[in-house]
Amino acid sequence: MRYSVLGGGKRIRPILAIAACEAVGGETEGILPFACALEMVHAYSLVHDDLPAMDNDDFRRGRPTTHRVYGDAMAILAGDALLTAAFQTIGRGALEKNLDPTLAIDVVREVSLAAGFSGMVGGQAVDMEFEGREVDLPTVEYIHTHKTGALILASVRTGARFGQASPKQLEAVTKYGERIGLAFQIVDDVLNVTGQRAELGKSIGSDEARKKATYPALVGVIESKRLAESLVEEAISSIATLGKSADPLREIARYLVSRES
Repeated sequence: MRYSVLGGGKRIRPILAIAACEAVGGETEGILPFACALEMVHAYSLVHDDLPAMDNDDFRRGRPTTHRVYGDAMAILAGDALLTAAFQTIGRGALEKNLDPTLAIDVVREVSLAAGFSGMVGGQAVDMEFEGREVDLPTVEYIHTHKTGALILASVRTGARFGQASPKQLEAVTKYGERIGLAFQIVDDVLNVTGQRAELGKSIGSDEARKKATYPALVGVIESKRLAESLVEEAISSIATLGKSADPLREIARYLVSRES
């Protein structure tokens, strides 16, 4: 579990939760357990995605994947334990910080929906079903907004809810989260084609080899980049009313389309 969750990474999801809390004028004291829980869910998904029965990847974050180091069975158990520990961490944080019970339950609901069959798991299932098959743009968008976008959106919304966001503020960060979630995965697709393994820390060209349903495969690299940039501009526009407190969210959005790893 420690190898899987502490082995590097950008920590985008917990950072987004903290930034969203600040963007709506909330206090971030006490949010760390919830932010950490989001990273645990993400780490679990990577461990399972890398397994031979899934994407069968040998490298993640510049190191051998968890199953290559500890074996398939222990990797499955580590992923299961990280997912369970995420909700344990949310519960412990809510008790220690004396969080409003309604808000605590809503956070659990938000994260579980994003991680489960209506979010990340559902998107991954469709992703695997369409390997090697013809696919249209709405299906690719469905896969991306669920297998990647759902947890990014939940991270933003969790932070905003923790910061006592007003309905209008929550609506603004929700639109932001929806767009950067999709943009993030499109950029990942592009980097799988154009990136360098030394910078990415994982295998290059694996999507094409497995005939994955991706944006570059469907519309090409140039158009994929254009779509990602357009989504980021929409994301930034959606939080225009939040003022300077949302500058970190704006910078994260810009980083997502310029990153090389």
